[in-house]
Parts: sequence; C-alpha cells; structure tokens
Amino acid sequence: MIILAGDIGGTKTWLQIADYSPGSLAKHSPVKDRFTVLFERRYASAQYASFDILLQEFLQAAQQDGLPSVEQGCVGVAGPVTDSLTGNDTANVTNLPWQLNVQQLAAQHKLHHLYLINDFQAIAFGLEMLAADEMMLLQKGDVSANGTIAPKIVIGAGTGLGQALLVWHGETNDGHYEVIPSEGGHADFAPGGDEQRELLSFLAKRQARVSVEDVLSGRGLVNIYHYLADKYPADVSETLNAAMVNGDAAAAVGEAGVAAANSLAGRALDLFVAVYGVQAGNFALTCMAKGGVYIAGGIATKIQGFFTREPFLAAFQNKGSMQRLMRSIPVKLVLNPQVGLKGAALVASRQQ
Repeated sequence: MIILAGDIGGTKTWLQIADYSPGSLAKHSPVKDRFTVLFERRYASAQYASFDILLQEFLQAAQQDGLPSVEQGCVGVAGPVTDSLTGNDTANVTNLPWQLNVQQLAAQHKLHHLYLINDFQAIAFGLEMLAADEMMLLQKGDVSANGTIAPKIVIGAGTGLGQALLVWHGETNDGHYEVIPSEGGHADFAPGGDEQRELLSFLAKRQARVSVEDVLSGRGLVNIYHYLADKYPADVSETLNAAMVNGDAAAAVGEAGVAAANSLAGRALDLFVAVYGVQAGNFALTCMAKGGVYIAGGIATKIQGFFTREPFLAAFQNKGSMQRLMRSIPVKLVLNPQVGLKGAALVASRQQ
C-alpha cells in the first residue's frame, strides 16, 4: 500500500510517501519495520500561501521521480481538527493562515482516502514506531507497578505547545493505544514557585491573558528571556540581543544558553525547563499517566542537556502529597524529530 504522511507545523511541513506492507510475514515484526520510505521532503511552511499549493508541488516532484500513485494518506496538523478520522475533516493551522478541507484535498489530488489529525495525535501514535535509542530516559519510574496498558501522555513545545493523552483500547494482550487530542497549551499558565509567579506578573502587565503556550513554546522562551533581562539588566548580552533582532529570537536564546549555561540565556533555559516540568507534571497527574510521560517537540531535542539538570525533574515531582506517585512515572525525551510523520503514516496504514 502506497501511503502519504504529513506533519504540518507552524515553522516547517514534512511530507513523505511510504510503502506499507501488512502481509502475513510482517505480522509478527515490529510495526516500524513494515514501512519503507520512498520519497520525502521538508518545506518552510510560511513560504506557501496554502497547504494545497505545497502538496501539489510535493506530489508533482514525487511523480517526476517515478514514484507510484498514493492510495491514501494522513496529515498531522498543528491546530484543532473537526471530525477527525470521519472523512469530513477540516482544520485551521494555529500559527498559519492555512485552512484545510480533507474532501477538497482528496478530490483535487486524486487520493482515495485522506485523513487529518492533530499534530500531537500524530506524535502520540508515532511513539509506537520508535526504537529504544530514539528516546532518552529522564526518569526510570516503576514500570512493573505501572503495567503496560496504563495511560500515557505526550507533551512538546515548539512553535506552540502540544499535548495528547494515550488510552489503551482492547484486551490486555490484544489491543493498542488510541489517542485523545488536546489544546491544553491554550489553558491558563499555572506558575510553580515564586520565580514563575514573578514571570506571570511580568507577562500579565503586557497582555490580557497568559496561557501556558505564552511561556512554554518558542515565543515563550523569548518571553522568559525578556523577563530575566528586565530583572537583571547588567547580565544582558548585546551580542545576543542583536542576534534575536536579526534572526530567530528563540533559536538565538537557545543556542546562547547551550553554549554558556551560566549566562542569562542559560538561566532562561533552566526556567523554561522548570516550567516544562510543572506543566508535564500537571498533565501527568490529571491523567494518572502511570504508563509514562513523553517529552517531544522541536525545542527539547536542541536543549536536551537541560532536561538532565535539576530544575526539570524537581518541578515535575513537586506535587505535594503526590510526590511519590510522580517519582513512579517513567519520563522519556523523544529524540527523533520525525515522530509525528511516523505517526501519520501509521494512522494512514490503519484506515481502510
């Protein structure tokens, strides 16, 4: 089966054509081994007025490369999806002026079936496709007590903040995880500790409402840096300020912080991962995610060393009388940036 997989983000869009082989010989092999990638491209999302134009360019390039026609596909979208997996899906990309209608896209590009899902649904499904070395263990937890079918969550900061819940469906030995999407990144920011309360106060003076995404995302990292720069003006780097003005501000702060952990940018990263720990812990506690917490998103892999420092796990575990429970939950950082693409391919292969 020739399938199309897509991962639409506010910054980049990744498209892939793969051959899925569900034959009898593959039934007992890991699901990730049933896919052969045939063609793949990565695009800067903002350079295209619509997804339709981008998809047309991609499919034409695949055709020119001699690829067979796509039979069905699935695309993960950074934004809410209406009627996901019904065949009537529509979506608005949160940080782009793109509107997607699955019936129009399928008809125009001659696809038998096309499905839209939330990007973090795609990431959550993609966890099944990852090898052990594509994840970094941050907290071992107590896997034996948690069992293999307990709820899991995935959370990740990038252009925005995504979250999803995985719930086991079926019998213990004959089932799979289904994914419930979330727009929890747009919930109110709940500070953990005095410094985060100061951060909230700083942002509340500049905007009517402060969401989690205003602190835990690319622009959130920039907001944190501005808060610290206002508080400690003597530590501000003019070189970094110039880099933020002339390029990607979040990337500039991240790169400066990784290069010098004791700098103001490094302290911004420590505060950023502390907020990450608070939010991941809140979501895990809300969902009783004893099966595990997975940290994904574009930022985490670039600053992975900061997740092994004290602020992240200390904030994750700091839930009062629930601290023992929080220590029992496995926590892993997803290293493969294509996990959402893999999840979309898996969903496409399952739709008949």
